[in-house]
Amino acid sequence: MKRIAVFTGTRAEYGLLYWLLRGIQEDDALELQLIVSGTHLLAEFGDTVKAIEEDGFAIDARVDMLLSSSSGVGIAKSIGVGTIGFADALDRLAPDCIVVLGDRFEALSVAQTAMVMQIPIVHLHGGELTEGAIDEAIRHSITKMAHLHFTSTETYRNRVIQLGEQPDSVFNVGAPAMENIRRLDFLDQPALEKSLAFDLGKEPLLVTYHPVTLKPGGGIESLRNLLTALEDVVLQKKIVITFPNADTHGRDLIPLLKSFSEKHAGQVLLAQSLGQIRYLSLMKLAGAVVGNSSSGLLEAPALGVPTVDIGMRQKGRIKPESVVSSADDLKAIRDALEYALSPEHRSVCAAAANPYGDGYVSEKIIPILKTRDKAELLFKTFHDLKF
Repeated sequence: MKRIAVFTGTRAEYGLLYWLLRGIQEDDALELQLIVSGTHLLAEFGDTVKAIEEDGFAIDARVDMLLSSSSGVGIAKSIGVGTIGFADALDRLAPDCIVVLGDRFEALSVAQTAMVMQIPIVHLHGGELTEGAIDEAIRHSITKMAHLHFTSTETYRNRVIQLGEQPDSVFNVGAPAMENIRRLDFLDQPALEKSLAFDLGKEPLLVTYHPVTLKPGGGIESLRNLLTALEDVVLQKKIVITFPNADTHGRDLIPLLKSFSEKHAGQVLLAQSLGQIRYLSLMKLAGAVVGNSSSGLLEAPALGVPTVDIGMRQKGRIKPESVVSSADDLKAIRDALEYALSPEHRSVCAAAANPYGDGYVSEKIIPILKTRDKAELLFKTFHDLKF
């Protein structure tokens, strides 16, 4: 059996990997080796490793890597701690390849370890742009370390090739988020309200705001502007806010969110982690998705839900017509919220095209994983474009 290691370090990443994990687990020719790290192992971010176990996955390695600091120094040290832990885990598991998704520093830590240990890297979601975050540089760095690439659009496939990767190693399979939408059994509103112990009302707002890691202070002033703008609608609509990522300055944002939710108890729910089913079920019911999460550009448009994308964090990504881009000052956010919630924009959302594929993702990836030889993958040559 070919041993396929898969790395997950955050709640969102795990949700995107779920069906690929399930497909590998159920394939008689493959052995799944699951490596769990990052915020999954922290109680302050919801201890989401429990959800992985409840889904029926055996965890082959747990790597504690996150220090209790969200400063640049703390994140850099966490990357180093992760490298030590991943080296031990990969040496013990000896996988034939390792699957890494996205652009986070936890993924960089495990990818650089695998590269040095001559373990082929399979990278999902390469070629994308997020010009307001250090994730931009991390993603392209992982691309150059990786040996197989599965992108979410043809534009991103071309960009990975532009980075010098051989075209026959780069596959446009669509976004894994589309597979979730195709295959998940969504909760209806009564079931979701029971699970959350919270009355959602009609078309609540779903808010996720992550640090803008290339902006001084991580965008904390932008979050203050967002919360001020939400004061305008908090009495008309219920609001569910999820915790930010454990990026640089991530922990600095949490006290603001706690203060806002306590001020508006009964109208605002602050959740450490919703889990994939509850998150997407809530998104399907939402009046709008608000903040700067990539889910507002991927899942929300596919569900016909408006998005208010604030600031520069997602700058450069392909944005469907349902996404309302906003500057991060107070007036711009207020105007964007008003337009996103208007009947006029609802009609735009209903007709917006989805550029991220048909939702058949794991079915395209697994056959390729089964046929590619480890020794062949490890020997990479640079693909020069002809001008």
